[in-house]
Amino acid sequence: MNTNKDAKNNRILVIDDNPAIHEDFRKILGPSSGNSTTLDAVEATLFNTEVETAGAAEVSAFEIDSAYQGQEGLQKVEQSLREGRPYALAFVDVRMPPGWDGVETITRIWEKYPELQMVICTAYSDYSWKEIFRQLGRSDSLVILKKPFDNAEVLQLAHALTHKWSLNQEVRVRLNDLDRLVQQRTQELQQANERLQREIAERIHLHEQLRLSQERFAKAFQASPLPMAIQTVAEERFVDANEAFVQMTERSRDEVLGRTTSELDLWADPAARADVVRRVRQGEAVRSLQTILQTKTRQQREVLIFAEPVELGGQPHVLLLAEDLTERLTLEHLLRQAQKMEAVGQLAAGIAHDFNNMLTIIQGHVSLQLASQDLDRRVAESLHQVGLVSDRAALLTRQLLAFSAKQAMQPRVLHVNRTISQMEQMLARLVGEQVRLRCELAEGLPPVEADEGNLQQVIMNLVVNARDAMPSGGNIVIRTQLMQIDAGHVQWNPEAVPGPHVCVHVIDEGTGMNTAVISRIFEPFFTTKEVGKGTGLGLATVYGIVKQHRGWIEVQSKVGAGSQFRTFFPVSQKVVELPKGSSIDSLNLRGTEQVLVAEDEPLLREIIREVLGDAGYTVVEAANGVEALQRWQEYRGAFDILLTDMVMPEGLSGSDLVERLRREKPGLKVVVMSGYSAEIEGKDLANVSVVYLQKPYRPETLLRAVRECLEAPAPPCQQCA
Repeated sequence: MNTNKDAKNNRILVIDDNPAIHEDFRKILGPSSGNSTTLDAVEATLFNTEVETAGAAEVSAFEIDSAYQGQEGLQKVEQSLREGRPYALAFVDVRMPPGWDGVETITRIWEKYPELQMVICTAYSDYSWKEIFRQLGRSDSLVILKKPFDNAEVLQLAHALTHKWSLNQEVRVRLNDLDRLVQQRTQELQQANERLQREIAERIHLHEQLRLSQERFAKAFQASPLPMAIQTVAEERFVDANEAFVQMTERSRDEVLGRTTSELDLWADPAARADVVRRVRQGEAVRSLQTILQTKTRQQREVLIFAEPVELGGQPHVLLLAEDLTERLTLEHLLRQAQKMEAVGQLAAGIAHDFNNMLTIIQGHVSLQLASQDLDRRVAESLHQVGLVSDRAALLTRQLLAFSAKQAMQPRVLHVNRTISQMEQMLARLVGEQVRLRCELAEGLPPVEADEGNLQQVIMNLVVNARDAMPSGGNIVIRTQLMQIDAGHVQWNPEAVPGPHVCVHVIDEGTGMNTAVISRIFEPFFTTKEVGKGTGLGLATVYGIVKQHRGWIEVQSKVGAGSQFRTFFPVSQKVVELPKGSSIDSLNLRGTEQVLVAEDEPLLREIIREVLGDAGYTVVEAANGVEALQRWQEYRGAFDILLTDMVMPEGLSGSDLVERLRREKPGLKVVVMSGYSAEIEGKDLANVSVVYLQKPYRPETLLRAVRECLEAPAPPCQQCA
């Protein structure tokens, strides 16, 4: 390899204790040493290069430094390294007394600068070759020069070894460059490998996320309570459906998958299906489309449809969701019905108290006048008509309170079959000759707890309604049955309650009703009869009474095929209360007892005072509960009976008055009067030992209630219990 001679390092260090030796090396290696041609020839021989022509190049002179001891030589080597101008070659004498010999000097220098080329000058009497190599090792940077040495040999070694040093440096530089390149490439490969590892990790993560996403979707799809299905867009075939969807359609999964909506006859509205298909094929999403789907058994379900175009396996599909609104709409209808009933009930309750007070006054005065012996016939007839109209007005008020479940009840344990049997003849006369009434009463029915008058009113209203639905005559069947209501029935009818119930069917062969009419038949004042033929309160009253008895009513009807009303009453575990024989009719309605009357209506108080006074009773009046307490204190409780209204001003109601007076006189007899009172609603009046007098009432009814209460056993002493 040809190298630029100017790039050679010609610095040489001579380490020898003899100054003459140093002079010899300067003469041999200095600038004027030898013949350039001879030197070029030597270099050409050593390095296989061509001899340059004379004048083409100048012989480079060596730069010679001297050190006379090994320690000094080490110092010069260290200094050259610090200056950045290291030596290429050192001639070292073996013997340098005193101090280090040549072998030790070379050892110390190589510890600092192992790249320095070494020539060790020795005689045969010095170290043997074996000893030198044992101490220094067989180094390729060591040459042994035997003394006495030849000038040409010294020149030859100087040129060869300095050139070798330069080649070593070049090789080292190139090795360093190669190592740097290798390291750089290795780093690049490592970075590429790290990127690849990251990409692999990211792909693995993405695949895992995709798998988890698919798993989550599959689980959410199958577990969703919302009916969901996936269809192909082209053929509308189902490729998947969750459990909620197959339940809603009343089909199995196998019946749905692979079938089209047309094959399943799923859409009740073909126009809605066509609209969904058109929009999905255009890539549009469908949101909140209300329509009707059909089940396998042809039942219709009102649903909200959501359709989202998706791509699966490179093919267009649609994700179909159907929110079933059927139960919710049913509940909303029931809620609206209940709200209507509540609103009218509040209205009825608001006017019932004052209205019944007025009717009581009217009926009282009419009865008192009709009792006169010298009354003109025409006046008597007129008063009789007034009495009849007031009775009709009282019935209308009771119906309003009944359908709104605001009337007070006096329930007892009874048999429904016995009540119906007692009414059968009266009902037969009521329906007329064109209608045949038949009772099919199941044997062994358990008792129910009901107000018998209200139960009779329910049966009578349903029978009258059935009769009116058959203007040309027909058959009416009253049937009783014990039914065990289960969860399935409750799911179908949210008003139903699980458990045993006595069911009363009233079945007719009349004109029947369509769905629109059925949805409104229990609304107050709704009627399909001609004007003047009905008040629209009959079925509303039935609904209210049944609800007040913790039951419900169901209707089945079809236009031209008649109707069936089924009323449900919960079974009672109590023992049936047998009707008690009463001798009240044989009692003398007159008396001499002292009566405390608490009534806020002055005209009504006047009627009560007059009726009771004429019957021999001593009457003390009070306009409200507070005044009644004052009268009680004035007379020191010397009253045999308390006659009180339930709703009175001044913050003291009738029930509060009864409670306070009975603390002082536990055996006090009490008659409570009310046309409507929230305090009476739902109470068993027998348990509080009072007689209830429903407004409006006639004078004889008042006298009977007072006499019955006075003849009844004294109420139990609560303080003694």
